[in-house]
Amino acid sequence: MSKNHIEECVRASLESYFKDLHGTEPGGMYDMIVRVVERPLLEVVMKQADDNQSRAAEWLGLNRNTLRKKLLEHKLLK
Repeated sequence: MSKNHIEECVRASLESYFKDLHGTEPGGMYDMIVRVVERPLLEVVMKQADDNQSRAAEWLGLNRNTLRKKLLEHKLLK
């Protein structure tokens, strides 16, 4: 799967989201999208990294402490 494919999926999902609003104006979209995308991103990366936080943080381009904070926020620490 390429970066372009992921972007197309996100674009299609956002267009569908706006369609489902039926003209209602959204609020707080940025935070909502970040939260919705961040959790599965963390889940998949941690699984692929065999729950190795240092490796996952490196793959994500995050400081390990930042990753740990995000895992706690999403209640993903075991």
